[in-house]
Amino acid sequence: MSHPAPHQITPSSAPKGVTPRAIGRVNWLGLWTLYQKEVRRFLKVFVQTVAAPMVTSLLFLLVFTLALGRGDMVIGGVPYSEFLAPGLIMMAIAQNAFANTSSSLVVAKVQGNIVDTLMPPLGPAELTAGYALGGVTRGLAVGCSTLLAMWLFVPVSIAHPAYVLFHALSAALLLSLLGIIGGIWADKFDHIAAVTNFVIVPLTFLSGTFYSTERLPGIWYELAHVNPFFFMIDGFRYGFIDHADAPPLVGIAVMTGCNLVLLAISYAMLKSGYKLKA
Repeated sequence: MSHPAPHQITPSSAPKGVTPRAIGRVNWLGLWTLYQKEVRRFLKVFVQTVAAPMVTSLLFLLVFTLALGRGDMVIGGVPYSEFLAPGLIMMAIAQNAFANTSSSLVVAKVQGNIVDTLMPPLGPAELTAGYALGGVTRGLAVGCSTLLAMWLFVPVSIAHPAYVLFHALSAALLLSLLGIIGGIWADKFDHIAAVTNFVIVPLTFLSGTFYSTERLPGIWYELAHVNPFFFMIDGFRYGFIDHADAPPLVGIAVMTGCNLVLLAISYAMLKSGYKLKA
């Protein structure tokens, strides 16, 4: 007995008077619609989701280079402000990519409209891709705006564009997938706030955003180098200033491996309907 392809409407299941139409193995229209929903959701409050993180990053730059008197410090052969800028840009990308997917799922679950996403003929792969790409888009939008803003105050130069692009995309994807996992797991806003405050922010701040890990003593140096967030910031910074604390190719391997693992977990959670379906 043959079975219909995924997302295919059969004659027996079609409403009376409606001609069935096979969507195919990938519901591209549904995927595009979900992606558009995610992008329009954060663009609706552009000042809050894109402009505010840019201003926050500029304030960090101001505090560390002027208020703390580190403007004349040299790290990796470049002025401290040029060393700091890529780290702040990556921090903005990571935090906002996570915020987009996690908040979207938690809000939908709390308000009870998650059913509007689960009822259409969208498979777990399409749901994963739609949510993740929405988070990647917000992360890159914040990153680009922050980069342009910092260019006004810091002479930013790009030594290896390919490394900048790869780490920006892979970091945004990594945090988007983490946001999906956290958003599915969380039952209320307090839960996702706990993940942000006790996981995302500490890993970001302890990954070399504001300093070179070469200055860390003993075990702190070793701990920093097992933090996946370190590799995304270190590789991204290498693309700008041509200096890295770890071999750049190792960072590429770590980022690729982490994304594959998180992609598999996100897919499995959406496929099983964990905390999404009754």
